[in-house]
Amino acid sequence: MALTATKQKRYYRKNVDFFKLVAKLKLWPSRSGKLHGIKSMKIIGNTAEITTHCNETFQIQNSKHSRAARCLRNKLFFHSCRICKIPQWKLEKYAGTYMSQSYGANL
Repeated sequence: MALTATKQKRYYRKNVDFFKLVAKLKLWPSRSGKLHGIKSMKIIGNTAEITTHCNETFQIQNSKHSRAARCLRNKLFFHSCRICKIPQWKLEKYAGTYMSQSYGANL
């Protein structure tokens, strides 16, 4: 049973609310190509304040077509942040997640 759980494919809708997607994945791609783990996320209207595990705090906009949204959907990152220490199981779970236009959970 545990062997099939690791290879399970997860499908999410491609055009869901960006804040819901980030809150579900708990990952954030930086501009340099690093993948950070999210410690906390506070939504304030159309913006959100994110704190990563490496204690970086920044604000993001709710945009489905942003650079970060495209990177999360297409899994564009080079490596994970060494300070955030994202576990290997979480990276494997993220790698097994697929974004589909018409199939998957609405979050």
